[in-house]
Amino acid sequence: MTTIRVLPDLLINQIAAGEVVERPASALKELLENSVDAASGEISVTLAQGGIKQLRVADDGIGIVAEQLPLALARHATSKIASLDDLEAVSSLGFRGEALASIAAVSRLTLVSRRRGERHAWKVEAAGGDIAGLQPAALESGTAVDVQDLYFNTPARRKFLKSEATEYGHCEEMFRRIALSRADIGFALQHNGRGVWQLPAGGPERRAALLLGEDFSRASVSLDERAGNLRLWGMASLPGFSRGGRDAQYFYVNGRFVRDKLISHALREAYRDVLHHDRHPAFALFLEIEPEGVDVNVHPTKIEVRFRESRAVHQFIFHAVTKALAAPIGTRHGAAEPAPAAPRLPQAGVSYGAPPRQAQMPLGVEQRGDLYANLFGRLGKPEEAAPENEADETIPPLGFALGQLHGVYVLAQNAAGLIVVDMHAAHERVTYEKLKTAFDRQEVAMQALLVPVSFHAGALDAAAAEEHRDALAALGFDIAALSPTTLSVRALPALLQEADPVLLARDVLKALRESGAGQVVAERRNELLATLACHGSVRANRRLTVPEMNALLREMEATERADQCNHGRPTWRQISMDELDKLFMRGK
Repeated sequence: MTTIRVLPDLLINQIAAGEVVERPASALKELLENSVDAASGEISVTLAQGGIKQLRVADDGIGIVAEQLPLALARHATSKIASLDDLEAVSSLGFRGEALASIAAVSRLTLVSRRRGERHAWKVEAAGGDIAGLQPAALESGTAVDVQDLYFNTPARRKFLKSEATEYGHCEEMFRRIALSRADIGFALQHNGRGVWQLPAGGPERRAALLLGEDFSRASVSLDERAGNLRLWGMASLPGFSRGGRDAQYFYVNGRFVRDKLISHALREAYRDVLHHDRHPAFALFLEIEPEGVDVNVHPTKIEVRFRESRAVHQFIFHAVTKALAAPIGTRHGAAEPAPAAPRLPQAGVSYGAPPRQAQMPLGVEQRGDLYANLFGRLGKPEEAAPENEADETIPPLGFALGQLHGVYVLAQNAAGLIVVDMHAAHERVTYEKLKTAFDRQEVAMQALLVPVSFHAGALDAAAAEEHRDALAALGFDIAALSPTTLSVRALPALLQEADPVLLARDVLKALRESGAGQVVAERRNELLATLACHGSVRANRRLTVPEMNALLREMEATERADQCNHGRPTWRQISMDELDKLFMRGK
């Protein structure tokens, strides 16, 4: 006969520990969140053997009154909520009141605290859930939790722990997540007696630079968007700073680090048009929303959330990040001082003076100064040597063209040094963005061919041309049937008039045939337009004149997402004078 029993408290806590305290990093997360909730200004973490032997978190927060110290180790005892209304509007990181009890059930724990204004500190100790009496202790201020020998009394659980190095890696990542979320708090981390991190309180951009690297900081854009009760702010990497994995992705909802499918999808869609398919962006983004609009009580680790207005949140995140990434090269404002590879650029549309000239070097591509002046405006005579600081102001961000390399790359000189542009990739992005804008405005100009081009077509292509005549017209095509197996291309989009009419026609008919006009307009619109733009862009080994090269550079400066082609590859790179000097050992 099956007997139903009430489980003892220790076993209940040990079961809960299996969910809440999966490994040392899980315990560290709970203790750090408690310290943050305690209004701390400084938090220090000490680890030994990856947190398995020792895990200590000390803060200078408000502390706990002496008589409540034993209660802090009791299950479901918390100071953060008292009713269902509190739970539905919770703003603190912790609220369940089970973390300390769960940790104490599977370790030797010492809790010391000194309430602000008290004469001295008090401590309480627990070993495997057995709580000892209250004792006086020494502590300057705040609270310190010392966890020794995690899982000493549950050997089966301890066997699942990994090596010291692995467990430490998880602990450091947890430390990074919490420290990144609160730049106004100072954090320190020590492992096996060695100082690892010492993070002073400061601004969020500086904290991100320290934790995620100066490279991320230089290659990211700042954003701060609001809509109703939603705010999204932080830093998102430009597509050129992509990663092979998702290790540098930090997203917070009301200060809580989360991994959420809805958020991940919104961010993935925002980067879809600019990032190579095998790469992942880096970001440190913070979503602020009214506590009533998000449910954080979804998962034991509180890493998942649920939004009441999920669709609105998804669209807000998508549009905010898309807007930040779409800023033209000439208008982008970085999160930090720009790296040489992505210099800060002025507003698009300004006039620039003549390019710097090397009068003694008879380059074949050198042009008269009045040509540049006519194209871009004149701020001074090109023959006159301008002061260095003035030259920096009059040279456009992507500089002036010097020539072509093997018919593939455009070489240009700007204030920082040498610019190398993949001319096909750059023109592809410019054409693509023009196509998108024209298509959305229903203004795709059609260019009639002087001589229509006919080609052999299968029955499916012929049927698609007839069935989707209106959709083809919206895309700038006029394709008519000459016979059941022959189609004639009579007009192309004006932006693609240099492209191969037959290849373009086959691609657009294939897309319409596979997805239907409605699908092309909605989900596959960008994919189709990107394909068309690829056909309509300058090809490798095509000789460009210097005015054509400069026109391309100016178009890039005014085009959204011009740093990457439609497939996520970079369109240009900066090589600074310092880098060039190192190549030739100048100054050695």
